[in-house]
Amino acid sequence: MKWLAGALIVVTVLLQYRLWVSPDGIREMGRLEAGVAAQRGENAVLAARNARLAAEVRDLKQGLTALEERARSELGMVAPRESFYQVVPRPSSATGEPRTRTAQR
Repeated sequence: MKWLAGALIVVTVLLQYRLWVSPDGIREMGRLEAGVAAQRGENAVLAARNARLAAEVRDLKQGLTALEERARSELGMVAPRESFYQVVPRPSSATGEPRTRTAQR
């Protein structure tokens, strides 16, 4: 009976050693939990991006406002009976200072 108790103690010590000291023990579990937390954060960011894209697709399929906005901004389209004005700033001097008029006498 003493040999059975001794064998159980040896097995328990070996299992505890493997749990606490070996590379597959507690340290590995902590590393894996950190990896899972990082992956969950990345998944949340990607889920938010997917929701935005799905809303944009839904809006493009159903509403004409988003489609018109895209046509105007990306393709430069103008609706009928509209005038397009492009304002171009005056070029400044080589020093970067604004050009001023000088008074002539």
